[in-house]
Amino acid sequence: MLAQLYTLIQINKHKEYSKGSTFLYNRRMNTQLAEKIRSAEQLTLSDKIKLIRDLSIPGILAVITETVIGFIDTAMVGALGALASASIGLVMSSTWLFGELINSVSIGFSVQVAHAVGAGKLDRSRRIFKGSILTSLLISFLIAGICYVWAHVAPSWLQAQPEIWKDAIDYLSLYAIFLPIRQLNYLVNGMLQCAGDMKTPSKMAVLMCILDIIFNFILIFPSRLISIFGVEIWVYGANLGVLGAQLGTSLAVCVCTVISFQVALTKSNELHIKEIYGNWFASKEVLSSAWKIGMPNALAQSVLCMGQIVSTKIIAPLGTVAIAAHSFGNTVESICYMPGYGIAAAATTLIGQASGAGKKDLAKDFANIITLLGMSVMGILAIILFFASPMIFAILTPDVEVQKLGVSVIRVVMLAEPLFAASIVITGVLRGAGDTVVPFILNLLSLWGIRIILAFFLAPTMGLMGAWLAMAIDISVRGVLYLTRLYKTNWLSGVGG
Repeated sequence: MLAQLYTLIQINKHKEYSKGSTFLYNRRMNTQLAEKIRSAEQLTLSDKIKLIRDLSIPGILAVITETVIGFIDTAMVGALGALASASIGLVMSSTWLFGELINSVSIGFSVQVAHAVGAGKLDRSRRIFKGSILTSLLISFLIAGICYVWAHVAPSWLQAQPEIWKDAIDYLSLYAIFLPIRQLNYLVNGMLQCAGDMKTPSKMAVLMCILDIIFNFILIFPSRLISIFGVEIWVYGANLGVLGAQLGTSLAVCVCTVISFQVALTKSNELHIKEIYGNWFASKEVLSSAWKIGMPNALAQSVLCMGQIVSTKIIAPLGTVAIAAHSFGNTVESICYMPGYGIAAAATTLIGQASGAGKKDLAKDFANIITLLGMSVMGILAIILFFASPMIFAILTPDVEVQKLGVSVIRVVMLAEPLFAASIVITGVLRGAGDTVVPFILNLLSLWGIRIILAFFLAPTMGLMGAWLAMAIDISVRGVLYLTRLYKTNWLSGVGG
């Protein structure tokens, strides 16, 4: 789900891919902007800000729709009661873990595409894309198998109440079954983003949101009569409850993945593989680079997600209300931080293409501006959510006790969101430069050295508030560490210019 960047396109070589006014427009934009990146001396501050704006806005809109999907799922399931919400909240951190693992696989390949596009090596970007499809798919089957096994172990290991075990197991098991499709979705949209097409993933995010509402409406609830302008209409419902929420989202992912691939394979000059012959698996050189980029990112995100799983284990014994409030709190917080991930995706594209073009100073300028943008956007949203959280929680759940607890904890973490923005956006910056090792180290030190230890001691005495206070301290320290990395160290040492 994200924005648009732009590469040198050899129109005369590939006239068969220039059909359609929209595609011609995108190609002209790609050519102009990629040429500017490779000719950094032509970029004024206004040009740089415009590039970042044009890339970030579609990205922000895309992740906002992703947030809306989570909001819709949570609200619909919330209507089923606190137990249903708690069952999803129990395994939510597990879905984050396995989602980040497959996303890291796609990052390992897509960052190489950004570098190739930035250097004007379009044939290389197409070969990387072709080789990544089956390679990443095979890896995802292995990850899906592990996720499926974990789904049947997680509720008991997390020490949750037995009455939510079944829904939690069903929800995570179905998520595991669809992981290979999610892998392809991450891969193709990551490739489009790094090739410069941020509009297609953005459009797919909006479509996914619409489809998710439709599928959830049918799958979660039983058949029923609904009133529209005073007229009662009978509507079919599969009555799958919590399982229906996961199935609805998964089916939406399937549809959007197919469309994204159609765009990549037929309309993207940087990714089409019609004239690329040879092996469908990644070469040793590409696979080695993907490992060097993706594995540290996987470790960094695994450190975060596993820490969140351990945090859930600390929270689970606090009871159903605490688990539900924790789950709703994560949903509300995502309204604030998801735009940061959209900006981070734009950062990866900009820094990746500037690095591929050997423009070190330009990459630094992009990094500074886009980090400030991310902190500003999330800071403003944090202020809004601090005051609007009671209304939002009232929409998510009718349980007054859950509402009160959720509002109290979300207000604590809102104070730390600007520094959280710094860590999110700078992660995208470092990823674009191929530096995924340092984020792993910083996440390890901050989350496990601060959040888990503090939560372990604070939760038993302060309840859910103690766990969220530990989170706020953790993301504040992490933000400072990332800012230190950006401004006090030579993170572009491997880039020429």
